[in-house]
Amino acid sequence: MTASAWAPPTGRLEQVRAFMDERVLPNEHVLDREDDEADALVAQLRTEAKESGLWAPHVPPDAGGTGIGFLDYAYLNEQIGRTVWGQLVFGCQAPDAGNAEILHLFGTEEQKERFLHPLVAGDVRSFFSMTEPEVPGSDPTTLRTRAVRDGGEWLIDGHKWFSSGAEGAAFGIVMAVTDPDADPHRRASQILVPADTPGVEVVRAIPTMGHRGRNWSTHCEVRYTGVRVPAANLLGGEGDGFLIAQKRLGPGRIHHVMRWLGQMQRAFELMCAYSLGRESFGEPLARKQTVQNWIADSYAEIHACRLMTLDAAHKIDAGDEARVEISAIKFFAARVLQEVIDRAIQVHGARGLTDETPLAHMSMLARAGRIYDGPDEVHRQVVAKRILKAFASGDGWHFS
Repeated sequence: MTASAWAPPTGRLEQVRAFMDERVLPNEHVLDREDDEADALVAQLRTEAKESGLWAPHVPPDAGGTGIGFLDYAYLNEQIGRTVWGQLVFGCQAPDAGNAEILHLFGTEEQKERFLHPLVAGDVRSFFSMTEPEVPGSDPTTLRTRAVRDGGEWLIDGHKWFSSGAEGAAFGIVMAVTDPDADPHRRASQILVPADTPGVEVVRAIPTMGHRGRNWSTHCEVRYTGVRVPAANLLGGEGDGFLIAQKRLGPGRIHHVMRWLGQMQRAFELMCAYSLGRESFGEPLARKQTVQNWIADSYAEIHACRLMTLDAAHKIDAGDEARVEISAIKFFAARVLQEVIDRAIQVHGARGLTDETPLAHMSMLARAGRIYDGPDEVHRQVVAKRILKAFASGDGWHFS
């Protein structure tokens, strides 16, 4: 592979970096309040991002975005991910980004007109309703929510939670069992459900680690009781739910890691800068061997995460699903993210626990990364099984 194969999109990258440095990060203290003033500022920044040609970099122009490939998106996300607000400002926030991608891939023209176009334009929000409280989210083949065909409609009954962003959303994509007797990976389908459909109840927003969030960032419990939607709201084919979920969650996982790179690098910068300026026992913290070890280890781990992410993105652009690579960086980067932020907090001492730096909030968000979109343990299992299968077949595993 030549170095040019991994070349960043220089012009757009500089645009995004400048926008983050000049418009987003200086206003982070306002955005963190998640109040009416913050909402107004988000709306203003989103308008500016659109006018700058930086909107929706996760989907291609024919879907209404400005995306041109996973590798380019990885470089952009290093900047966008420096604050949690970056993804909202550029219109590439979860779960809307993943929903837009599968609508683009699997939606009919009518579905794209009704759901995809207003979603990518930022006129509405959406939610993805898969996880259920009664069964493990790591095994979607055990879902219990049912969708039964009744003439020209689907009749949906079920109970979901962690349907992120359901409060105030225009529609959701619901994963429901349509054929309980089919092969486990063909039992479920995905169905588009307008949020105002009778029988859809957003029960509550579930506070996570003490944070409730505001509309787009809530994690909601949702009940579906006798919900009827047209049969034409089926996304893809009947029984394609698991396949579509993999198409959605695979890219979604690498999107998270791309943004985590920005979080890691920001924490790393804060740690290095503070260690040089803070004195303890007559010398800067940067002179302490323990702190130097933290900085060296953090550099090596961030660099490894970055190269793994760029490699996976390059393979996806080349048509490879890169399942092993995505699972590997998902659990590896989740650990590195948490450890780098924790080291930065330790260097800052008690100040690191306060809201005078972004580190405490970053730490709270980082812990969730080891669970959502598949817990670390499941991704380790995926990597090991696929590698061992290759060896069992006699092919072995090649790091290329």
